[in-house]
Amino acid sequence: MNLIVIDLEWNQSASGAENTVPELPFEIIEIGAVKYGEGGKLVSEFSELIRPRVYRKMHNYTSKLVHLQMEELEKGDFFEKVAERFFKWCGPDYLLVTWGPGDIPVLQQNLKYFEVPLINDGPVAFVDAQKLFNLSEEKQTKNRRNLEYAVDHFGITKDIPFHRAFSDAYYTAQVLKKLLDKDPELIKFESFDTTIPPLDKEHEVRIVFPTYEKFISRVYENRDKAFKDRETLATRCYVCGKRAKRKIRWFSMGDRRYYCLSECEEHGLMKGKIVMHPCSDPEGVFLIKVLRLVSEKEAAVVEKRFNKVREFRKNNTNSRKAKKPGKNTSGLIPEDIGEE
Repeated sequence: MNLIVIDLEWNQSASGAENTVPELPFEIIEIGAVKYGEGGKLVSEFSELIRPRVYRKMHNYTSKLVHLQMEELEKGDFFEKVAERFFKWCGPDYLLVTWGPGDIPVLQQNLKYFEVPLINDGPVAFVDAQKLFNLSEEKQTKNRRNLEYAVDHFGITKDIPFHRAFSDAYYTAQVLKKLLDKDPELIKFESFDTTIPPLDKEHEVRIVFPTYEKFISRVYENRDKAFKDRETLATRCYVCGKRAKRKIRWFSMGDRRYYCLSECEEHGLMKGKIVMHPCSDPEGVFLIKVLRLVSEKEAAVVEKRFNKVREFRKNNTNSRKAKKPGKNTSGLIPEDIGEE
């Protein structure tokens, strides 16, 4: 399998959101990539400008950041032709690598808009080198570092300017090589873009990582139907496969996030988190569930959240005033979700 380290530059409406095409908020204007084959050997490079057709005026921020002018882009080819050459160059068996999670959804949106075959008719697996850097060097995943920080961290020579597609792909590849030389197992921490969610049970994603399990469900008509599926609420230990005993049932604090706490007799406490995502094509919802073994301190955070919801329910049982259906000014949803 080839590793394709890719970076994209894109333009947007130069005259405000009112002139943005909803199906294409960002139009790709440059693709840069490097290809690594078996054994981490550099195989070849790819770099092409793209002639825009939707946003023909360069956004001021884009122009300053990537140092490109519309006159230069007019020398490029149309997106369909460049995309066709790019995927032919990738080869039949490849895995995309990016710096951050933003490039893959933009690529999928452009492919769909210009009627080019999608990377995949469902979630796209890719490697987020920014996430790997944080896992390896920062020991966390929340406060992500920018690419230049990672380049400086490893003492990589900065011999070409940043903020062009090929140069950022090149630097991402250099950082990735440093990370995998240090810990080859990092490559297992794949990410998934859900621009196109699973459309049926067959294409649902369930993957066990070294420290957690992720499940991406198919599209359901609505939330209630999603939660009636036993698999949605199941909390089996991803290490041994045995059913984990529920200590705190699924509950929500009103932000499309749901939590629970279970315990595996053999492996200990396990936190469950479900995030509900709306989608429009097809219309409905899908969910992403993560199960992770946690410490007692981390479990206490879940319990604190649950007690906050329970206290809200208790205080409002006899004093709740009449209000519009569904309105909840506190931001809390005083509800539990049914058992599996």
